[in-house]
This record gives sequence, structure tokens and C-alpha cells, in this order.
Amino acid sequence: MSDPKNIKIADYAYDLPDERIARYPLAERDASKLLVMRGADISQHTFRELPDMLPEGSLVVMNNTRVIQARLHFRKAAAEGLTGALIEVFCLEPASPSDYVLMFQQTRSCQWHCLVGNSKKWKGGTLSRQLDVDGREVTLTATRDDAQGGESLITFVWDGDDVTWAQVLEACGELPIPPYLNRATEESDKQTYQTVYSKVEGSVAAPTAGLHFTPRVLAQLDSRGIERAELTLHVGAGTFKPVKSSLIGGHAMHAEWIYVPRAVIDALLRHGGECTAVGTTSVRTLESLYYIGLHIIANHDATEADLRIEQWEPYEIAGAHPEGLPTATEALEAIAEWMDRHAIGALHTATRIIIAPGYKYHIVKRMVTNFHQPQSTLLLLVSAFIGDGRWREVYRFALDNGFRFLSYGDSSLLMPEA
Repeated sequence: MSDPKNIKIADYAYDLPDERIARYPLAERDASKLLVMRGADISQHTFRELPDMLPEGSLVVMNNTRVIQARLHFRKAAAEGLTGALIEVFCLEPASPSDYVLMFQQTRSCQWHCLVGNSKKWKGGTLSRQLDVDGREVTLTATRDDAQGGESLITFVWDGDDVTWAQVLEACGELPIPPYLNRATEESDKQTYQTVYSKVEGSVAAPTAGLHFTPRVLAQLDSRGIERAELTLHVGAGTFKPVKSSLIGGHAMHAEWIYVPRAVIDALLRHGGECTAVGTTSVRTLESLYYIGLHIIANHDATEADLRIEQWEPYEIAGAHPEGLPTATEALEAIAEWMDRHAIGALHTATRIIIAPGYKYHIVKRMVTNFHQPQSTLLLLVSAFIGDGRWREVYRFALDNGFRFLSYGDSSLLMPEA
């Protein structure tokens, strides 16, 4: 595995005309176009044909995270006759409690790591706003406790002993659609910017490859004996973070929380440690599993805290073992044995993995993914999967054939091994 730190992000630029960015989804999710790359061949289809393109009896793994209404707006108190400054608080990651499930059940107060818009206008003090929660008036306040690296620790407090944080967000939060859509969130986005199988609240961005699935497509997968498994990666705002350094080595990935039920490990083992991943978030989770397995093989007494995957770890491990590494099956078997030994029903940890050309895939053999921004880490991930240089061929085909790009755009099925 080569060192990706010297990769020039400028080598992953392409011309994306503004009119090719999909501002809204199609009326029928599965009517979107599907580019299929099978070995050397590239062809055009519709997404509802996907089940017929996948091997019968294979495994598909999806990310069931659900996007939360993470943007909150407050207005500062102002002098008489004046309007106070509008402050946006964008919730990124739970701080206290740090567990996502516990967070949304929280009453009275909680803390989040947040981005603050119009930050210079909020130098201190408490912001306040009134909410209507199921017909009850609730007061929500926000206090800025600390600011580091562009993020702030915000304490939220609200009245009503039986009002949960989930209800607060539902009452006053705004769904954070991607900034490159260049429009305000609309009521329709509350449905269209969620996958039909979304379940676990926590993301601030949708796993957009999954937006094309419909109950009809899922039923067709079932009819072909294609097994479905669901894991969770809560997508952070880092998914939109541009690469500002000229070399990839200068780009820092955000940690994202992953939750993998034992049933997913078992399904992967039934399928020889191979699968089709829906979306780059599923890809990053599945490939992180391989290195989690290596952690356990190296340290049978590892705790969940020991299983976090750092950004450059896969490349460092590969470089330290030129003689070769365990197979995907061996890594997954180590996870299964570790979970049994600790009586853990689901693996809960975090990953900062970056996948770039030079990376060797271990678990993901086929990938469903949308078309990504120029000079993005997601484009690097795709390039690593299909072979560095081939991404230009795929993206040129998509541009020449009227495909729509980014979150609400069309999709692709990438199968480099024909």
C-alpha cells in the first residue's frame, strides 16, 4: 500500500457546471439514472434496475442513520425598536451525554459540539427562544461555554420535565441540507432528504446513495435472494469539509461514530467477508471493521475505546506488515469472538479512516454511490476503489450523458471486478 499523503488534490479536479448539480430530487426516487461500471464496461440504466445488476444471493449493506434537524436559530435581544442579530447554532456531535440514543432521550438540558453562524455577534450571555412543543410553550436557552478550532461547546436548557431533546429539535430545528444546493430548507426535504430505511437519529447529512431506494427496489432485492444488513454511521459536517491543503497529508478527517450490530458481522461471514456497500459512509464503516478486527487480533483484551480507527492507520499497518495481513474473514471472526467474549450485541466505536488511491479494499467488492464534488475525499475513495485514473472515465460518461450530480443527483453501481 503506497503512502497517500503526497497525493495532490488538484489531480482530482473536474469541471462541474452549476446546472448539473441537482437542487431537488426526482418525484420518483428509483427513476433516477444509474451508471453501471462492470469491469471495463460502462452503461446507463435506471436505479430500479439495480437488483438485476447485483449477484443473486449476495449481500447489500446500508447505513440506516437518520438526519436530525440540527440547525437552530436564535435572535439576540436588541434595544427598543431594533432587531437583534440572528445567530445560527449547528449541532455537530453530542458532548453530554455523548451517547446518541441517550442524548435524544435527554430532558431539561444537554451539551453539544456546535458550529456558530454569525459568531462575532454572540460574544457572551444566554440566547433564548420560545417553542411550541405539542401545544405547550417551552423556553429554550443556549449558552456558549467554550470555543476551540472553530467549534463551540453549547449548553442547551429547556423547561418541561417530560420534554425530550428529540422533541425540542422537532419543534424548532431545521434540516441541514448541503450548502452547495444554494437554497433554503423546504418542508419537502424532511422526507426527501431521508432514506426510506432511516431509523437511528444522529446525522447532520444524509447517506445520499441510499436516497434512491424505494420499497419496490427493496422488495426486488428480497425476491432475488439478496440479503440486506444495516449498520449505522452518523454523518458529521466533515463530509462537506473541503480539502484546503495542496497535499492530502494536510487534511484532517473528523471522527464519526459507528454502530455495527452482531447480525452484520454474521451476515458478512456468511458471504465470505464480501458485500455491496450502499454509500461511502457504509464503505468507511465496513473497511474500518477490517482494521478493528486487526486491533483485536493484536490485543485480545482490547476495549471499545481501543478500537477507534485513526486516519492514517491502514497505511501504517500495511507498511509495517510487508509479509501480508489477515484475511477479511479472519478479521471478522476475531470481532465475532470478541463480541461473544464480552457479551456485546453491537460494536460501538468511531472511525477517522481516509480512503485514497493506494488503499487496498478488504470487504467492499461492489459500491453504490452518487457523483461527488471535485477535489473531495469522497472522490479519492471512489478512485481508490475502481483504480486511479478510471474515475475520470466514469465521470466523463456521467457528464456526457446528462447525469445529475451530488446529494439529490443520480447514482452509480461500481463493480471493478467484472
